[in-house]
Amino acid sequence: MPKAPSPKKTPAPSPYEDPKKKAAPEPTEPIWEKKPKNFSIGGDIQPRRELGRYVKWPAYVRIQRQRKILYQRLKVPPSINQFSNSLDKNLSVNLFKLLHKYKPEGKQEKKERIAAVAEAKAGGEGEEAKKKPLYVKYGLNHITKLCEDKKAQLVVIAHDVDPIELVIWLPAVCRKVDIPYCIVKSKSRLGSIVGKKTATAVALTSVRPEVRNAPDDAPGAAAAAAPAACSDAGNGRRGLRRAAAGRPQPARACANAAPGGNARRTLKQQRVAAAQSPRPRVVASYWPRIGLGLVSGWPRTGLG
Repeated sequence: MPKAPSPKKTPAPSPYEDPKKKAAPEPTEPIWEKKPKNFSIGGDIQPRRELGRYVKWPAYVRIQRQRKILYQRLKVPPSINQFSNSLDKNLSVNLFKLLHKYKPEGKQEKKERIAAVAEAKAGGEGEEAKKKPLYVKYGLNHITKLCEDKKAQLVVIAHDVDPIELVIWLPAVCRKVDIPYCIVKSKSRLGSIVGKKTATAVALTSVRPEVRNAPDDAPGAAAAAAPAACSDAGNGRRGLRRAAAGRPQPARACANAAPGGNARRTLKQQRVAAAQSPRPRVVASYWPRIGLGLVSGWPRTGLG
């Protein structure tokens, strides 16, 4: 049997480098070594993912989100939209400074007052000791009764009452009986005044004599003499603030002052001005003297 041909032997490599062959670049280690993660079973910890779309949210969260979308997509009625027009910062600061002076008494204060009244009655003093101190009134039913009896002189309503149906009718009642009112932020701030978590509305039935008998040159006294702040002078607020500061009104402040005074006004603007001009009512004479220029003349909403 013939032998199989032996394979050719490969020559041994040369101990010297081939000058024609390029040397391979030396690997350089990076500063931060790349360590890819392995998210397979038994590997690295899975990253946190947003799973909100799988969550069954509570009913109140779903309702408030749906309400926000509806307010964006639908035409909001005027009676609801007026609660988005709250007092600006300057007026609300002055208002809450006033309300804090009329905070209701606590349990200990009431106990001391009743004891003092009993001592005065035993001593034979007059009827002055029996008079209750003047404090802010709160509670929706109480405020409604005060408005119906025309005893309330200023009503402050929170803008974020939920459900809004609790107070949606209160501005119409105030307009019906000619009681000044305003809408402020928020129900928690009103609640801090009366010692509760929240309060839908508060009311003042009167002010103390030292405030009522303030001099006429006090800040804001000129607002009592202003007939009405027209709506086209800064939405009705700037005109009232100018009057409260004693500054003269601009010539365009009242569109219906003279016939033909502003020929460029459209028919729609004239109708809006005619509908709004008789509505604003300036707060009673002693409210502006404490630095409050409040107007309760909201556009007509068909509620009274």
